[in-house]
Amino acid sequence: MTDLANSIESVEQLALVWRGMVLDRDPGADVRDLPGVAVRWADCRFPFWNCVTLTDVGADAELLDRRLTQVADIMRGKRHPGFLWLFEDLLADDARAGLDAAAERAGLKHAFPGTGMAGDLLPVPDPEHPDLTFERVTTDEQLLAYADLNSRAYGFAPEDGRDGLEGSALWKERAHAYLGLRDGVPVTCAAAVEADGRLFVALVATDPEHQHKGYGEAVTRKALHEGGRATGLTRATLHATPAGAPVYVRIGFEPNSTVHFYGLDA
Repeated sequence: MTDLANSIESVEQLALVWRGMVLDRDPGADVRDLPGVAVRWADCRFPFWNCVTLTDVGADAELLDRRLTQVADIMRGKRHPGFLWLFEDLLADDARAGLDAAAERAGLKHAFPGTGMAGDLLPVPDPEHPDLTFERVTTDEQLLAYADLNSRAYGFAPEDGRDGLEGSALWKERAHAYLGLRDGVPVTCAAAVEADGRLFVALVATDPEHQHKGYGEAVTRKALHEGGRATGLTRATLHATPAGAPVYVRIGFEPNSTVHFYGLDA
């Protein structure tokens, strides 16, 4: 695939997967596909479920200004904060060069960077780690443990993570979501969700007290192994934080698009 095709795949995977996640959280959530803007906003306390992304291909500087102003207005109309996920490689050269200034004019502040990644890497062998056993998330108790791991890893209040996942049927029944347990205690988690002929890896997290031990890689491999075995799919996608990107490269993912996360500038 070309670089542009990879970037289009990356934003389309986000819009598709987040549609399901957000509607699972709230069937009345704001899920709209506007010209150039995809809204996926549960308006809950879990900020990852409050998402807007730009979908134009080749937007120039003038169009980018209009889109960012529109996005900021949408975000200001919500109760809870969230993020604009902006895929830089979809922009024309002049828009890319003026991105920081355009975001500032719209009242948006850069929160953190990310990387779209993909690979034709399945099947993945069933992983082993000397410290870990793996459990699929099928109960409310396991789902809350999954939410709490994400809260600790990403610095959210525990109530925020639970507000995003508590009671979810999707995460217990359709996602291939796994906990990695050390001495019976959940310390890491990852999930793979089927989306348009691919497995999308989501909400990978490791307790900060147990990082840098290979736990995140092991549980991600477990989710991919079980998801691939159940679906027969061969391609997987994800969006990585800077900390997670080297882990995913070791699994076989290749970076293909630059992502910027923006929040409202208070």
